[in-house]
Amino acid sequence: MNTIQMKGYIASGALDEKFAYVYGEGAVSFQKERYTKAIDEFAKLYGEDREVGLYSVAGRSELSGNHTDHNHGCVVAASIDLDIIAVASKREDSVIRIKSEGFPEDVVDFSVYNTPVKEKYGTSESIIAGMCAGFAKESLKIGGFDAYTTSNVLKGSGLSSSAAFEDMVGNILNYIYNDGEVSNVEIAKLAQYAENEFFGKPCGLMDQVACAVGGIVAIDFADPKQPEIEKVDLDISAKGYNLCIVNTGGNHADLTDDYASVPSEMKAVAAHFGKSVLRELDENELVREIPVLREKLGDRAILRALHFFNENKRVAKQKAALMEGDIDAFFSEVIASGRSSFCYLQNVYTTKNLREQGLSLALCLADGYLSGKSAAWRVHGGGFAGTIQAFVPMSEVEGFRALMDSVFGEGKCIVLRIRPVGATCIA
Repeated sequence: MNTIQMKGYIASGALDEKFAYVYGEGAVSFQKERYTKAIDEFAKLYGEDREVGLYSVAGRSELSGNHTDHNHGCVVAASIDLDIIAVASKREDSVIRIKSEGFPEDVVDFSVYNTPVKEKYGTSESIIAGMCAGFAKESLKIGGFDAYTTSNVLKGSGLSSSAAFEDMVGNILNYIYNDGEVSNVEIAKLAQYAENEFFGKPCGLMDQVACAVGGIVAIDFADPKQPEIEKVDLDISAKGYNLCIVNTGGNHADLTDDYASVPSEMKAVAAHFGKSVLRELDENELVREIPVLREKLGDRAILRALHFFNENKRVAKQKAALMEGDIDAFFSEVIASGRSSFCYLQNVYTTKNLREQGLSLALCLADGYLSGKSAAWRVHGGGFAGTIQAFVPMSEVEGFRALMDSVFGEGKCIVLRIRPVGATCIA
């Protein structure tokens, strides 16, 4: 279908069932309008006579396993109903053009840009080239395409806008050139390759997997090259809860050292025992050696290492609770995870600016509002500034949102749904 035909297809209601499945019954009208507008923007840029496909990749939320993946730990994560969508059309050459709303157009000729270029580290061009190189490395088909994308996965929200973009490039290559036969797990691994080798960031794999696979996933990074990924089939929305993300704002400047200190201190503890990461270490060894470690590395490094071991145990309990449909047991461990992050991991505020403790304030307010109810709350993502998450009964969502918005600003409480699919072709 060309752009005109695709718009008629949407207007006819032919995609209503697909939209309802991906986004929820109440979001169908909004998504029809959103995709139609995206098609119009594509047509302005690349021509209305082009045959097009519609694609979506979810953002993600970390549900448990705070700061564990970098030491080969365990996490639970989920795709959410904020996403990046694309209208894309095949080209007959080796050029990829992607115009993302609000950003300049990226133009990459993958026949030329097929090895990492240090000067292009950190750019979206490097991601596009890296995904193509990753597909080629695995003997998968690649080719040119034009695409217009728009995203409501807010940057800086801890919902993984960058991983969603990486997965989207792979998603389009998958459906246009590989008949949709590349698994979403493989797309996630290629996205990590692109980010590590071409983008120049030594990231883990959690974000890419959660955005691509969809639903709730439990991931064990004991072998980071071949992580164990297990899908958990539980619809939290059907149980009567929304996942709320509260963006407390805060200044992210000068937090690089704070973020870096977490994995580096954990790995310093591991190195004391001749190991590269904490996952290789026995917790009992650590406890026996605490007196020596206090002198050598200080108390915070020990506390962060203990958080790692206990967080891995919590992830196992949470996975089991979700598989059994025991929401209250899951919530209990969510709260325990948040307390451990606050007390022992110590990533809820930076000691560089003690006046600014937005995450602490949001957690305190959530505790006060939700305590005694079947609910849960914790720091979300990297911490120090940014967002908290809360699982809120649907009957309490409006009151919770009103409270958080009154403190942090209108629209700062984002009400989400865990969606059942990650990277997908809509039409």
